[in-house]
Amino acid sequence: MTGRQRLAASLAHQSSDRVAVDFGASFVTGIHVSAVARLRLRLLADDGYRVKVIEPYQMLGEVDDLLLAALPIDVVGVPGRKSMFGTESRDWKPFTLFDGTECMVPGQFNVTRAPEGGWHIYPEGDLTVLPSGHMPEGGYFFDSIIRQPPIDDDRLDPADNLEEFAPLTEDDLAYYRAQKRWLEERGDLGAFLVVPGAAFGDIALVPAPFLKDPKGIRDIEEWYVSTVARRDYVLEVFDRQCAIAERNIRTLIDIFGDTVQVAMLTGTDFGTQRGPFISREAYRTLFQPFHRRLNALIHRHSSWKTFIHSCGGVYPLIPDFIASGFDVLNPVQCSAAEMDPVRLKREFGRDIVFWGGGVDTQHTLPFGTPDDVYRQCRERIDIFGPGGGFVFNAIHNIQGPTSVENMLAIFRAIRDGARP
Repeated sequence: MTGRQRLAASLAHQSSDRVAVDFGASFVTGIHVSAVARLRLRLLADDGYRVKVIEPYQMLGEVDDLLLAALPIDVVGVPGRKSMFGTESRDWKPFTLFDGTECMVPGQFNVTRAPEGGWHIYPEGDLTVLPSGHMPEGGYFFDSIIRQPPIDDDRLDPADNLEEFAPLTEDDLAYYRAQKRWLEERGDLGAFLVVPGAAFGDIALVPAPFLKDPKGIRDIEEWYVSTVARRDYVLEVFDRQCAIAERNIRTLIDIFGDTVQVAMLTGTDFGTQRGPFISREAYRTLFQPFHRRLNALIHRHSSWKTFIHSCGGVYPLIPDFIASGFDVLNPVQCSAAEMDPVRLKREFGRDIVFWGGGVDTQHTLPFGTPDDVYRQCRERIDIFGPGGGFVFNAIHNIQGPTSVENMLAIFRAIRDGARP
């Protein structure tokens, strides 16, 4: 079977020759550039090759065609045109990380030494404005810098929290048309699209590290408070955002058609290690109406399956995700409360596709032995794999210090799980 056929079978809850696999198709299923560089060196022996940083916020590395061919990976993806720092993937230049990894970064990736140590990075690379991200000394990725202007409730305007949500521009349309051709050239692989502007209240987006002068409510704590204290304001933001997203989704469906198989709508986290971050009632009243609108639109006008990313112990919310119309759940954080894989597969395996959960990136993958990693991957494949409805990925991105031996153990377990 081809990767595209494996993904189609998984999405249809059908068995295939082996589990479908994704590493690198999205910003929540990727591999840190340092780890990609070591993996590539081991498998392809191309000493001196600099891996491209395709997502600078988390410093994720490109899994290119050569590395895809060397691994059992079935899915490629289309990200947004601009990154979390407003940079575009072009005009590449060399860069060296704290751990010594030599890589390539976008031309607009501009950093300065931070007074507190580490690096500051700037929206769209503009060094004349305040920095919007900080990587600590010796770190592997950036954190957003909060640039909250004083809040005057009498003058709050929902438009200020909508600056980043707009109809697709001519530049955007040209980008997506080129990306469709790119996917078509890789027609034997599964196809994943990140839908822009469809995540409501994603806390990674609230500080707007891509904007030079963010307005509105941009402090993380203030935003969470506002979901209760300024509920009407938040609902107005979501309603206007949803209308823009609906228009853009119609355009993207016209561009991509059946080339795309999976569309990621949201990366808003609703769970913590100990359980849901939000009550079911709050989810149903604040988020579900908008999720239903977008899912209904996509299912009515395309063959795409829709993908929700939510970390943590979201077991109590899964019925609501299904009722909202989502087809795929990621990252399937089995280490969190009530997220036992056997229970998840038994209770929800017929109604939703589990994309992730293949290996624990908090404990097993970074700190276990290759044998530990292999055993856990084989166990998760045996649990989630039967009858389809499973796409193998780690529980979120593979982090920079992960050993090559542990990464190779993942792919050995996948290959060993293939049907003879």
